[in-house]
Amino acid sequence: MQKIPVGISSCLLGENVRFDGGHKRDAYITGTLNEYFDFKPFCPEVAIGLGIPRPTIQLMKVGDETRCVGSKNNDLDYTEALRAQALQQQAEHAQLCGYIFKKNSPSCGMTRVKVYHRETPRPIGVGVFAETLMQNNPLLPVEEEGRLGDAKLRENFIQRVYVLHRWKNLIAEGLTPAGLTRFHARHKLMIMSHEDYRELGQLLAEVNKTNLETVAEQYITILMQLLKKVANRGNHVNVLQHIQGYLKKELSADDKAELCEIIEQYRRGEVPLIVPITLLKHHFRKSPDPYIQESYYMSPYPQELQLINQL
Repeated sequence: MQKIPVGISSCLLGENVRFDGGHKRDAYITGTLNEYFDFKPFCPEVAIGLGIPRPTIQLMKVGDETRCVGSKNNDLDYTEALRAQALQQQAEHAQLCGYIFKKNSPSCGMTRVKVYHRETPRPIGVGVFAETLMQNNPLLPVEEEGRLGDAKLRENFIQRVYVLHRWKNLIAEGLTPAGLTRFHARHKLMIMSHEDYRELGQLLAEVNKTNLETVAEQYITILMQLLKKVANRGNHVNVLQHIQGYLKKELSADDKAELCEIIEQYRRGEVPLIVPITLLKHHFRKSPDPYIQESYYMSPYPQELQLINQL
């Protein structure tokens, strides 16, 4: 199986690059995710010449700007050097399908990094390197290792990584109107679990060889933004019931009643998403449907990741 290239803060893989000479190795990342992701580690603080160990740095409000400065010596300003590192890495970042940042870091924190103003810190900042990287790569799925502890955020991030990976493969194989339309069809049920997909369908309705590149760029931009919204239980129920409709002629009354009850149990939060999906897969093995077989909704990533077991 081809591993997916994903960027990551070096300390999360166990590299001793922290300010104190230590690391923040994450067992889930180095264990489970390492089986599927080809991690590309990077530490911007080391890259700009800060030593190991080194004096700490922090975000500080300076006028209307947020700057990254030395904690003990505020005259040492590393903001532009960190931004330059992100720009220097742009070609490598463009090859990635995701990025995992170190939480709370003034260089790599994705959200709620402390910003000091008159000695009072407020969790309102973004690490300088991370901010520049995200601005330069708006399609790239990003997350922090701390937030990966939330089952819904973890599933959402990994789902987006796989979608972008499939998109990059589609582009590499040579984009065609038919290929773009098929890509959308295979993801339509997944999109439904996040948001109304009709805007994307309307966008593709007029695609042709002449406007293909323009439409494709608009499509993936809208898609990746839409998928950032974490799918909720109600939307999943709507999708499950929609899928059930493809079995209306095949199911016996008892099987239909059982499936309806399992979906209702999921709606009430009594069973995880894997339960109705497993039952649906069982019925579709007996009564295959080409559209459902092509869809990624019930198999959005390797089963071994077991993400939907916790949703």
